[in-house]
Amino acid sequence: MIEAHALTKRYGARTAVSDLGFTVRPGAVTGFLGPNGAGKSTTMRMIVGLDSPTSGRVTVNGKQYAEHRAPLREVGAMLEARAVHTGRSAYHHLLALAATTGIPRRRVDEVVDLVGLREVARKRVGGFSLGMGQRLGIAGALLGDPATLVLDEPVNGLDPEGVLWIRTLLRDLAAEGRTVLLSSHLMSEMALTAEHLIVIGRGRLIADTSVEEFVRNASGHTVRVRSEEADRLRPLLAGPGVSVTSDERTVLIVSGISSDRIGRLAADEGIALAELVPQHASLEQAFMEMTRDAVEFQTPDAAMVDEEVAA
Repeated sequence: MIEAHALTKRYGARTAVSDLGFTVRPGAVTGFLGPNGAGKSTTMRMIVGLDSPTSGRVTVNGKQYAEHRAPLREVGAMLEARAVHTGRSAYHHLLALAATTGIPRRRVDEVVDLVGLREVARKRVGGFSLGMGQRLGIAGALLGDPATLVLDEPVNGLDPEGVLWIRTLLRDLAAEGRTVLLSSHLMSEMALTAEHLIVIGRGRLIADTSVEEFVRNASGHTVRVRSEEADRLRPLLAGPGVSVTSDERTVLIVSGISSDRIGRLAADEGIALAELVPQHASLEQAFMEMTRDAVEFQTPDAAMVDEEVAA
């Protein structure tokens, strides 16, 4: 379990993380989202002891990272996959990591096989592709068979087979009862991998909720209704907080009232419905809607997209 309490980090006059609090629980993949400059990398660095908080505290399984006697066995992290000596082979890089914590050589062989690097394990890392480097970074994170994983952009550079592999691996590790914190800019992949989300913007917490609830809150409870008698149905739906719009004669876009209620009103009046479908935003649309006020640098095109999502 990862717990952050009033976590704050300042660099001179700039505040990167401000009074941030959250809990990442075991048993589920938790997505860590935020616009560029939101403070995600700084927060992840504080979790694994690479940066010290200005104030507040973050613990992993009840202790700060430096307090663990064997951190690699407790927390597996991949924050920068390419931070490896390029003249060293993948195998010897992992072997050196293992030696710092007394991890046996056989575990190095296990993770090399697990991440699919057996054929290139003796080659120098400097010749690795981006995807191969990502696999090596993941191998390093898994080396100590830790209870907690902190991964920043783990699917970056992976081919479709590799993306499916890491998605399945992370969900399987969470199912074993491990704590998995995953940062990614690929919203489509996050929607398929994560069950819970922590979203920050400008260093502050925006949301701490399930993926389903996050998307539902951004969707605005809009329902698409199609009927040849849409003109009869429209006045029946009128009421406080209800909005009905339409660009087509037979279609109504309704917000502020549930699909069940719309169905009952139509049935009471004998109005046949050809379509009654709640509309849900994608995770990407929900993210843009929830974080649009926290984006530090925004292009005109991005602002236009925000207006369309908000509409």
